[in-house]
Amino acid sequence: MSELYALKRKTFPSPLYTLDAGIVAVSVEPTVENLLEAYSFGIFPWPHEGMPLLWFCPDQRGVLDFSEFHVSKKLRKELQKAAFTYSWDRNFSQVMRGCQQAARAGESGTWITDELIEAYERFHAAGYAHSVEVWQGADLVGGLYGVYVAGVFSAESMFFKVSPASKAAVVFCVEFLKGEGLEWMDVQMVSAVSKQFGAKYISKNDFLRRLEREKKKARAIFPAASQKR
Repeated sequence: MSELYALKRKTFPSPLYTLDAGIVAVSVEPTVENLLEAYSFGIFPWPHEGMPLLWFCPDQRGVLDFSEFHVSKKLRKELQKAAFTYSWDRNFSQVMRGCQQAARAGESGTWITDELIEAYERFHAAGYAHSVEVWQGADLVGGLYGVYVAGVFSAESMFFKVSPASKAAVVFCVEFLKGEGLEWMDVQMVSAVSKQFGAKYISKNDFLRRLEREKKKARAIFPAASQKR
């Protein structure tokens, strides 16, 4: 598939009209076509244990404006000392597995199910899902994965085995996206880590308006990036 985004909604209802907690749809299969349509209209899957697959467009959406992106002096020193190297799309599956297995403060289990990994592996093979890998020598020590659809990068999850490799992945990702002319990225929910970088919530309507603006200038940016750096 070569489309940068889906032109019309075929499977999903309007994200403007949702059920409780921003649920747009239930039990829709995470095929490549459905994922492309969902992200094209600001919708994303979020599995919940014991429930059919839920798809969301929440009333408050987390975004990171690159003009407000902040890296502390302490973190910059840590990154210089760590001397990480980086790549795009060198080992997408391993990054997703790392995110699946990462321990989260105050959480048990994971929303990254095996079904979701298989779905995003297909989405990656189709050219829409991407991973940043962080290396120390030959060892993968951290990374993040996300989706690039409709001119917007949506960061999904990150992990680290060596601190601060996950934060290093964010910095590398943002610097690349800025270099390609992007001005912001979708983070869906504002976590403690993304808040440190300057992430904030905006309304769903504001997010959807941003998404429509990005569609008008959407272009492929990843083929040239998918190399070791």
